[in-house]
Amino acid sequence: MDVAEQDLVEEFDGFGIGVDDPDIIDKLKELCLFYRLDAIKCAAEWVAFEHSKNVSLTLETLEIFERERLSKTSTRTPKNVRTKKSSQKVLDINTIGDLFEADETDDLLDAYGTPAAKNAKKRLQTTPEAAPNNKRLTSVSRSPAVPFSPRSLSPAATTPSAKYSSRTNAGEVVCSFGSTERINWQGQGQGSCSVTLYDPGNSLTDRFRYMFQKLTDKAHVLNDAIEDMSVHLQTHYKVEEFSHVSLPMQEPVTVVGRVCCDSVGKLNAKSVLLEGSRETSSGRHIAVDLSDVQHYSLFPGQLVAMDGLNSTGNKFVAKKVYEGIALPQPDVGLSTSQSPLTVCIAAGPFTSSNNMLMEPIADLIKIIKRDRPDVCILLGPFVDARHEEIEKCTSNMPYDDFFQQVIKDINSAIESLPTQLVVVPSQRDVHHEYVYPQPPFNSLSSKKIHFVSDPCTLNIDGVVFGITSTDILFHLGCEEISSPPGSSDRLSRLTRHIITQHSYYPLYPPAEDVNMDQDRYETHATVPATPHVLVTPSDLRYYVKDVCGCCCVNPGRLAKGQVGGTYSRLMIRPTADTTNSVIQNISAQVLRI
Repeated sequence: MDVAEQDLVEEFDGFGIGVDDPDIIDKLKELCLFYRLDAIKCAAEWVAFEHSKNVSLTLETLEIFERERLSKTSTRTPKNVRTKKSSQKVLDINTIGDLFEADETDDLLDAYGTPAAKNAKKRLQTTPEAAPNNKRLTSVSRSPAVPFSPRSLSPAATTPSAKYSSRTNAGEVVCSFGSTERINWQGQGQGSCSVTLYDPGNSLTDRFRYMFQKLTDKAHVLNDAIEDMSVHLQTHYKVEEFSHVSLPMQEPVTVVGRVCCDSVGKLNAKSVLLEGSRETSSGRHIAVDLSDVQHYSLFPGQLVAMDGLNSTGNKFVAKKVYEGIALPQPDVGLSTSQSPLTVCIAAGPFTSSNNMLMEPIADLIKIIKRDRPDVCILLGPFVDARHEEIEKCTSNMPYDDFFQQVIKDINSAIESLPTQLVVVPSQRDVHHEYVYPQPPFNSLSSKKIHFVSDPCTLNIDGVVFGITSTDILFHLGCEEISSPPGSSDRLSRLTRHIITQHSYYPLYPPAEDVNMDQDRYETHATVPATPHVLVTPSDLRYYVKDVCGCCCVNPGRLAKGQVGGTYSRLMIRPTADTTNSVIQNISAQVLRI
């Protein structure tokens, strides 16, 4: 649940608790989002916890609060509220025409809109002489059918965000990684930075037809994933042979398969199923008893192996869980003869929630001009489907025109700089293909701008970057179960799943807002090798961490509601040993815009 900063401050203030630390506010908003709490519920839960533990409000106590109270009391799944349907008018051949009268037409089309759009009174902008238009005249391209004019991008057309412009913490470093003292973050301006696809043969470079996949093809993809992972697990853990998951055996065996849930709902320790492949288990599945397993971290879709006993053929009593393993990293191509590689990373939204002005990205462009990084990676959404004006259909211009204008402005700003720009789309971009994996944007042609897919694996001056704009960390966090609770760093654990499952989106079935094409997923959404740098922007807390020898970065969002967010910058120094991980040569920071 997206909770406003002001609501949190007011609710906590009502209990005499002052909240003025931006980090604490960010953490509270993350907890509300992750556990689906509103400001009132969050404050009440904290006060109850505070009185029981006699603690004060700090980042450390919030971690304990999450581990000991929220993770045990919240199901983190939305409740399906069934409302009684109102009686509807029965139409026959003589009255069917009444359906298309203005009011009932609006009600009918409202049923296909977003909840925010239903509650808003919408009409197209017209001249005073023109008659009011109804919603049937809205453009089929999901953009309001309003003529474009240059005024639509003018600051005079809307009011700047007062909260954003009045922020006092711009440039504050909120997270660091590696040695960051006495580092000159400005790029060397060498102008020879190379940005290429790591695996061009398996990279998504153009649009494709989707919604045509067959169930049999989808089944083949899911089965092949189990068989491919079983080869890696068998080799790494030296398993002699995998047994049938549901075949009764009176001695301990090792099985392999995909973790599933036995019902429609959130996975828990009592609802775990293991689905085997057709080769080893004929596609059968079996219930899993985890009571004897001390340490595990599981989520639906995860490919694992298990040691245990299946004496009846009805339940597999697991003794140990073997999770996936990381693929080898490619050699580093950044030699000592080159200058350090500087990279700036920012993820959308790029506008405040109360207007469509690009104030945050305008400030980011100033930073790019100042620091002159070798590469700037921008991840969507650029035209956010969750923006208030887009949900209410009150935007003044077609969405695609808005995006094209933003790209032109950025291109003109970096034209005289040595900076290369990488642009990654998002599932939340209202003007783009709504499918995963997502094809690159089709925009202006420029030697300095590289439009890539979501997800993608890039080779930037010999350093391999894995990039995805889909919030897989949040989706995994909503579905994952682990034991014992709070035993390890949750963000590192969630990121490790991406690396060890060899997939940019290992969750299956995917979240409701991810429309996955399984055929393309097998080719374009797998991780071909453990990258040197993994970029996974998320609504969860920003971080830079070493996970499996990979520098994993969540730069946060450039705009958070009506206030400024965060972005990240990296410096990768050349190394003489190209066969080892580059992690020890990386310095990184997350800063407030």
